Amino acid sequence: MKIKWTDQAENRAYDIAAYIALDSITEAEKWVWQIFDYVRRLERFPESGRYVPELPDRKDIRELVFKNYRIIYKIEKSTVFILTVRNYKQILPVEEIS
Repeated sequence: MKIKWTDQAENRAYDIAAYIALDSITEAEKWVWQIFDYVRRLERFPESGRYVPELPDRKDIRELVFKNYRIIYKIEKSTVFILTVRNYKQILPVEEIS
């Protein structure tokens, strides 16, 4: 499987990293490396994430939980599209991933 990050997902990940960098640039860089590395597992195991509770009828959209964040992705043929990254405590706007 090929992994493609949408612009929205990349922007959200880097916004989170920028927020972490307010306390520690080193930790922010570490977080970015870790999340991108964590997502790479989808190359071999695209269905390893759980279904998104807010979208019970969408079996093509799944999520991984990484630390305090949800990584929402969609499986299409031979590609996994990373749609967004959200803090686990935030309400997930369904229109952001539909």
